[in-house]
Amino acid sequence: MVNQGFGGSTNTTVGSTIIVRGNLAGNEDLTVQGRVEGTLSLTKDLFIEPSGVVKADINVQNVFISGILMGNIVATEKVEIAADGRMVGDINSPRVLIHDGASFRGRVEMGEMEAPRPSVERPTPRATPPVRPTPPPPRPPPRVEGRPLPRSEEVKSAPPARPRAKGK
Repeated sequence: MVNQGFGGSTNTTVGSTIIVRGNLAGNEDLTVQGRVEGTLSLTKDLFIEPSGVVKADINVQNVFISGILMGNIVATEKVEIAADGRMVGDINSPRVLIHDGASFRGRVEMGEMEAPRPSVERPTPRATPPVRPTPPPPRPPPRVEGRPLPRSEEVKSAPPARPRAKGK
């Protein structure tokens, strides 16, 4: 159904008994009273009515949620979740309004929308072989002046030589 809005703008409505699956793209407002699944890309506004269920990743100018939305939103201007709205997914928009009573689970990233930056190729660091530190030499046990060394460190003298028997 196509409605004529203020200022001559058109509004397409997905009725309460309609189910749409796939990719939707357009240059006008869209009101969802039924069910939409897939991806949705609009240059204008998306209105999800209380009876509407949207399971899609969305790229729009503004989105107003009074129904249920499961998916991620990229909005160039504003996202608004009404008191009876429910959303599960991430929001990326300069302005976000979540009314008291609304349900939201996900992440919000706010700020001015920028054009995607070209990827810059970064040089890969060269792998250097790991260097193992050399262990310090073993420490000698502490010595106290005037005390004999422990038995293990005593200098052992050679046993006395036995005299040889004569005549043999």
